[in-house]
Amino acid sequence: MIALLAGFAASPWMRTALSYGAIVLAVLLFLLSLRRSGERAGRLAERLVTTEKANDVQRRMLEAAARRPRDHHELAERLRDGEF
Repeated sequence: MIALLAGFAASPWMRTALSYGAIVLAVLLFLLSLRRSGERAGRLAERLVTTEKANDVQRRMLEAAARRPRDHHELAERLRDGEF
């Protein structure tokens, strides 16, 4: 049985078919990895956008906290001057 399979695989047309099959398999694996890397890049881009939004919100909160009056006297002064 093994001798029959070895003789079948040793035929020239079978070697040609196997080599074409190996090429097709390599191309398919390359395309699959390319697709997965594209998906990964898309997820990274989404994460970057989300991080930028979060950083912008935090920056605005810090700026608002820095402009906050320190005590009620400063608040009253701002209200009197119409700045608040």
